[in-house]
Amino acid sequence: MAAVRLDRITRRFSKSAAIEDITFEIPNGEFWVLVGPSGCGKSTILRTIAGLETATSGNLYIGDRLVNQIPARQRDVAMVFQNYALYPHMSVAENIAFGLKMRSCELKTIQERVESVARILEIGHLLDRKPRQLSGGQQQRVALGRAIARQPQVFLLDEPLSNLDAQLRDGTRTELKQLHQQVGITTIYVTHDQVEAMTLADRIVVLDRGKIQQIGTPQEIYDQPKNRMVASFLGSPPMNLISATFTGSSLQIGNQSFPMTLNLLPGQYDLGIRPEHLSVNTQKPHCVAEVSVIEPLGREVLVRAVLEGRSINLQTDPAMNLKLGDRLPLRFDVDRLFLFDSISGVRLYP
Repeated sequence: MAAVRLDRITRRFSKSAAIEDITFEIPNGEFWVLVGPSGCGKSTILRTIAGLETATSGNLYIGDRLVNQIPARQRDVAMVFQNYALYPHMSVAENIAFGLKMRSCELKTIQERVESVARILEIGHLLDRKPRQLSGGQQQRVALGRAIARQPQVFLLDEPLSNLDAQLRDGTRTELKQLHQQVGITTIYVTHDQVEAMTLADRIVVLDRGKIQQIGTPQEIYDQPKNRMVASFLGSPPMNLISATFTGSSLQIGNQSFPMTLNLLPGQYDLGIRPEHLSVNTQKPHCVAEVSVIEPLGREVLVRAVLEGRSINLQTDPAMNLKLGDRLPLRFDVDRLFLFDSISGVRLYP
């Protein structure tokens, strides 16, 4: 196991930067997730750590070793790809053992590690099968097993669950977390799925357009987003963002307003409120919206409503029996309300 440190890493293709000035340090044994929209640079960071891409500038350390000029095969990292990259002509056992054979490990060591990995991943009954005889989830376990058997200093996982169906993905995500707790290897995981990021990570790195937007624990990023991009990206359903005007004594949304005391200059802002922090309140409503879409989810109902021409989401109790066109008196949890600069997107309140 080893810490991983990126010091002002930039990777340019022609005139544009895929990643720019990326700096962070992952402590030994932690599980970090790189998350962001497509094209944000997360896979480029992973490939640069692996040695599959070369940084244009900056320094990369694995443990105490500067690895800028060290080829991928000598970095002692193991990477699991989105498509698993299993050898179709080899059995499961042979796939798991492949990296060890390339290192000329003793036959006894190889056998012990294959058996140990198969036990951890519960694939001992599959060792004689070929990849084509396995389900997607089983293939994913074999790919992980091949990486674990090498006992690398660092695991790199590039969207390993994206080819699985929703139910299998949920179960495998739990298994991944348990696996990390067992083996304790420093892990860097790339995904565009914010649910995976929130449930797996010790810390999350949120990226957009090749730059770091925020680094923090899942709860820190959810509760204290630094800007509008982070706020809207993490959360399911996503945060509502509504254009609002602060008059000095109230917040105005279209033709509706409610009293609000803020240490801000009067002006135009983007108001952010998560669906779970909006409630139907007939006694002290802040505003009124009209129901446009109803999505029953069993224990709750996801409602989309129109507020002064803007679509918003909220969660309600099924017992409310809402209908399309119903007018909902809504109240904001003002302690969980955010205001962002309408131009830069930087959070200004709280």
